[in-house]
Amino acid sequence: MIRRSRLAPALALAVLTPALVSCSGDDGPSITVYNAQHEQLLEELAPQFTEETGIEVELRNGKDLELSNQLVQEGDASPADVFLTENSPAMSQVEEAGLFAPLPEDLVAPIPEQYRPASGLWTGFVARSTVLVYNTDLVDPDELPSSILDLADPEWAGRLSFSPTGADFQAIVAAVLELEGEDATREWLEGIKANGTVYDGNNVVLEAVDSGESEVGIIYHYYWYRDLAEGGDVSDDSALYFFGDEDPGAFVSVSGAGVLASSDDASDAEKFVQFLVDRTGQQALADSYALEYPLNPDVRLDPPVKPFDELQPPRVDVSDLDSRTVVDLMTEVGFL
Repeated sequence: MIRRSRLAPALALAVLTPALVSCSGDDGPSITVYNAQHEQLLEELAPQFTEETGIEVELRNGKDLELSNQLVQEGDASPADVFLTENSPAMSQVEEAGLFAPLPEDLVAPIPEQYRPASGLWTGFVARSTVLVYNTDLVDPDELPSSILDLADPEWAGRLSFSPTGADFQAIVAAVLELEGEDATREWLEGIKANGTVYDGNNVVLEAVDSGESEVGIIYHYYWYRDLAEGGDVSDDSALYFFGDEDPGAFVSVSGAGVLASSDDASDAEKFVQFLVDRTGQQALADSYALEYPLNPDVRLDPPVKPFDELQPPRVDVSDLDSRTVVDLMTEVGFL
């Protein structure tokens, strides 16, 4: 059953013009950032960077794969200096196209190796954990599955919800693909399609679960924690379940930052990425509304968000998460 969904291919060839938000004046050094991270987050961070460095930031906002496709089409003619994403498959697409400049080793050193590619061409800077949100009146915690793969089993028919068309869910599918292989991923997608209700957006999934319209939903952790921090309108009758034991359902999706090889302001662009990964920028991330996990171990989110070091994510190479095969599989199954 499909509700409130506008299904469209995530890798549409038509390139949309990204929204432009200028944080810059007319004088002094400036960089252009193609930003697929949350607009509000970068509108908080960019002025702090400018205050610290004197470098102005022009944000061009869009979605992960929309902007990665645009960068691939623009090639060396792109005006972008920096690319930021919510999830890493879009970074891998730009990396594969050969459009990133290597980042200095000392710049990326604050981020654990697990959350940046071995190539050194970009780095993770913030992350979100896959979770299952469940209605506490309808589901006993003892009923919850040990693996996200179990949600394809018949016992979850009519009880599951998710939002498959966005980059968030597709990153989760990419992790399943990397860990379990193509045949198992196809089988899982077919199973959750048979069992689940599709909604347009993770916030809508959260609302459906909290209201009892759905029993469980696949989302990222911060949607629930943000609502809790804002008063609990759609988190008061639900709770989060974190998968463990390096299950695909414990996947931590990494937001990436990279400097374009075509940048005319590479030094200033590197300073922006360095700000994002060093303690000052990471603390600004931790103090923001976002409630995503800073990846620099020197910075932690405050409770009640589950501590990052208590998560048990699977090890995946962030450069190997394959958005192209994910879209092909999801199209084949009928999600896109």
